[in-house]
Amino acid sequence: MDQLSSEIKAGLEVPPISTFLLILLAVVVIFLALAGVAVYALVKVGKRASQSARQATARLATHVNAMGNGDAAEVERLRLDLRREVSMTRQHVDAALQQGWGLGDLPQLMRELSQQADVHDTQLGMYAQQRRVSPYVDHVTLDRLREHQAKLTAMCARIRADLLDSQVHHASTGIEELHARTELEIESRRRTVDPLDEIDELYRKTMQERRDPS
Repeated sequence: MDQLSSEIKAGLEVPPISTFLLILLAVVVIFLALAGVAVYALVKVGKRASQSARQATARLATHVNAMGNGDAAEVERLRLDLRREVSMTRQHVDAALQQGWGLGDLPQLMRELSQQADVHDTQLGMYAQQRRVSPYVDHVTLDRLREHQAKLTAMCARIRADLLDSQVHHASTGIEELHARTELEIESRRRTVDPLDEIDELYRKTMQERRDPS
């Protein structure tokens, strides 16, 4: 009986070296998983930083090129103007959405306008680059780019004007309501004239006139 118990215990016991290897393997797996997550995060951050750096470099180059003279510099200034118009308009639309305004299809139109502006910006950049390296002046293309620029900036201005008109109308409604409430409150706070006080005042004036006939 004792021999059987000893054999069962021996079969159930795990050698210490096997336990150590299992723990070590688990630690290695966890370390590799953490290392993989860290590498993935670093790659994502690096891509975003690289993209931001390229965008900043492109914006700086546009500002520098816009300071010159000629058609290329004019086109670069058109790019800056369009970016500013689209950015302001997008901010107005986002602010209206955050305030819960009913904008209908305006947000979708703003997204499509932004996409068209990006395409137009690319076309302006290509024209400016070609104009800087080539003496040939393509007046037809430049006129079409100017026409597209005018339409895009006009749409931005119309959207902002419509949003501002809606905001002014909403504010005027609130102002009128506040004005009416203020007038009611002021009227309610005024002292109500007692008829007996009016009789006493009239009697006092009558007696004074009798005493002073002149």
